[in-house]
Parts: sequence; structure tokens; C-alpha cells
Amino acid sequence: MYKYSFLESCLFLPTYLNEKKLQNSLQGKTVLITGATSGIGEQLAYNLAEVNCYVILVGRREEKLLTMKQDMEKHAALVGTYRADLRNKEEIEGLLEFLKNLPNGLDFIVSNAGHSIKRSINDSLDRYHDFTRTMAINYFAPVQLLLSVIPLLKKSKGQIINVSTINTLLSPMSHFAAYQASKTACDVWLRSVAPELKEAGITTTTIYLPLVKTPMIQPTTAYRNMPAMSTDHVAKIICKYMYKRKKKYQPWWLLFGRILSIFLNDIPFYSVAKRSKK
Repeated sequence: MYKYSFLESCLFLPTYLNEKKLQNSLQGKTVLITGATSGIGEQLAYNLAEVNCYVILVGRREEKLLTMKQDMEKHAALVGTYRADLRNKEEIEGLLEFLKNLPNGLDFIVSNAGHSIKRSINDSLDRYHDFTRTMAINYFAPVQLLLSVIPLLKKSKGQIINVSTINTLLSPMSHFAAYQASKTACDVWLRSVAPELKEAGITTTTIYLPLVKTPMIQPTTAYRNMPAMSTDHVAKIICKYMYKRKKKYQPWWLLFGRILSIFLNDIPFYSVAKRSKK
């Protein structure tokens, strides 16, 4: 388990998880997790292994899915797996058909699969695919998936949990155009349909996260020494919101971060321009 530095322990306050309430809320229920084979999705899956529920793991790596299933079923949970790349039309349609035929319906969906890109626009001029692939996995796939399962969630009075990022609430940041635009699109879509879903008895929850120590941040060298949440901490937050059913989670300092982002927004451009003149 990752041990926080002093700064991280101040930024990411402890989360108390009531195991009994979690057990009672998920007893006999069906939970779907996308992006389940690494990072947040994997840790959440293992946290739910102790709960008497049916967990469906969706990811791209079949061998990893089967390993997780074997490990988790040594505990209380029953586990189903479905290998799919949600950017692939045929594979996501196969998943939707699988979900429609679930014998006991669906109670919780944790939309966690995603992809991040950090790249200057000057390095993206011949990389239009950066934008299409981030939109595919961060926006189009979750929207298509959620549209399909809304009828199931209406029957169960279920919950949608969208694993998002604080970037969607900050001023636009240079080098993150593809990522921030795609995640913001999904965030705005869910907030737009939330009132209608609430009328149908479906709870919507958004988990706005800062930097998290997952494999996704490894390619960005600068992130390796920056304060970041642990996947175990995030998994506990998601579990807690499964029984709390609150509208959103965000770090306590996000309001200050939003104000600061307005003033810092142009600094990267200023720094580059200043260096170029030397």
C-alpha cells in the first residue's frame, strides 16, 4: 500500500469506509466496472471482493481479467468478465448485448475506463488521432454504454458513478487539449441528463480526482514526483459513495485550485515565449 508524504496526507484527507454499510448496500447486487484491469478499476474490484455481490469486470486484457476473477472468487464476491476495447464498435456492441441479457439486471455502473494525453498543440498538428481516440474512450464509449443500461438502472433504482478529473472544473490547460476536452464533454453530458435520471430513480455520482498514481501517468516524467492520490484511497472513496449516494466527490482544496487555475492559465505560454527569446 502506498504511503503518503506529509504534503499528500494534507491534500488527500483520510476516507473512513463503513464496511457494514457497504455490505448492506451491495448485498446481492450487480456492479459493472470498466477499465478494470489496472489502476483505479483494479483496486476497486479487489476492494469489492469481500462483498457478497456480483462484480462484472470489463477490460482489454483477457488474461488479467481471468487472473482477477480467480483471485476475487477466493473471497465473497461472484465475478464475471468481459474482454472488450470500448473504442471498438463491434466489441462495445457485444458488451451491450451481454448486459441486456443479465439475469439479475444491473445495479451499479462504475465508468472508469479512460485515456490521458499530454502533448503540445505544436506536436499534434499531424496527430488528429490523439483527439479522436480520447473522445472515443473518454466520451463516446461511456455515453453509448450508459444510454444502453439506463433501462436496467431504472428497474433497479441503480447508480451511475463516473470517475472523472478535476481538470473538467479547472480553466483549460495547455498540453491537455485532447484529454480535457473529452473528459469535460462526458462530465457536462452526465450533469445535463442527471435531473431526468433522478426522476427515474437513478442516482448519478461524479468522482472528481486530482493526479492518481496509476500506470496512465507513468509516461509523463514530471508527474512521478508530484503529489498524487493512491488507487486504494480512490477505491475507498468510490465504495463509500456507493452507500452514501452523494452527487459528487472533490478534494477539499478544489475551490482554491479553480481560482488559481484562472491566474496560472497563461503561464506555460509565457514561459515558452520567454525562453524562445533568449
